[in-house]
Amino acid sequence: MLTDELRVFTGNGNRPLAKMICEYLDITLGNADVGRFSDGEIMVQIEENVRGRDVFVVQSMGRPVNANIMELLLMIDALKRASAGRITAVLPYYCYARQDRKRQPRVPISAKLMADLLNASGADRALSVDLHAGQIQGFFDVPFDHLHAAPVLASYLKELELKDLAVVSPDAGGVERARMFAKRLNSSLAIIDKRRDAPNVSEVCHIIGDVLNRDVLLLDDMIDTAGTIANSAIALRSAGARRIFAACTHPVLSGKAYERLAESPIEKIITTDTIPIDRKKDTKNKIIVLSIASLIGEAVKRVSRSLSISEMFE
Repeated sequence: MLTDELRVFTGNGNRPLAKMICEYLDITLGNADVGRFSDGEIMVQIEENVRGRDVFVVQSMGRPVNANIMELLLMIDALKRASAGRITAVLPYYCYARQDRKRQPRVPISAKLMADLLNASGADRALSVDLHAGQIQGFFDVPFDHLHAAPVLASYLKELELKDLAVVSPDAGGVERARMFAKRLNSSLAIIDKRRDAPNVSEVCHIIGDVLNRDVLLLDDMIDTAGTIANSAIALRSAGARRIFAACTHPVLSGKAYERLAESPIEKIITTDTIPIDRKKDTKNKIIVLSIASLIGEAVKRVSRSLSISEMFE
């Protein structure tokens, strides 16, 4: 049983996950009113005493992205002004992470701006799961804990007893992630050579590696419009792959993602609850959602007690 010095609050980004984290910690979710004025402005009031306490604000920044960002910033500011002892921003999904550098002239580095906003709001620490790019940790001026969902995903995949498994990275940028996952599952590695001519538009050029008569797992940190994953699955089928699965940490699933996944040769999509999904749109029941509440809950406990986070992944 943790002491009553630890408090967990949440906005409207992913309240079910926040409640499950509190169940793991055996505490009640903190009372906070996060609503709207009639013109759409966000209104926040912390409805209990937090003076001197170790406070964690759980807010996943999926749709509506910008509203969830503002909720988080205003909650942190309210807690700071209420004299909370330490404020940790718990970000199961960190938005704007794909804009982590200048790929073209005259564009923002949005991931850095997000970090600056959190720093300015008064956050003393930050914690997130499977950042799109690990170097985003360096954008923060406060301690940052980076969690990995791989143990949760791999545990489920081992139960499927897939044959001659090949873990496939859908692009060159995800090779390191796929290699670590392949090592965890004792499987081979393949890579999709992909060309992206515009945001959310990609074309498969080549498959590097052996997938003939193998079960394959397409692995990415997120699935957004599902164009890359769906096209990769079609290419893998044409190359002779036997059963095709996909796995990701963050089910962004925007645009025609649900339709593309339903029509694709992917048998199952294994993901986590960092972002709530719309079950009504999963018409073929392909999506398996695994909870990372215990993973985040354990990290929150360790941060509060000043224990090692890295030991969770050894």
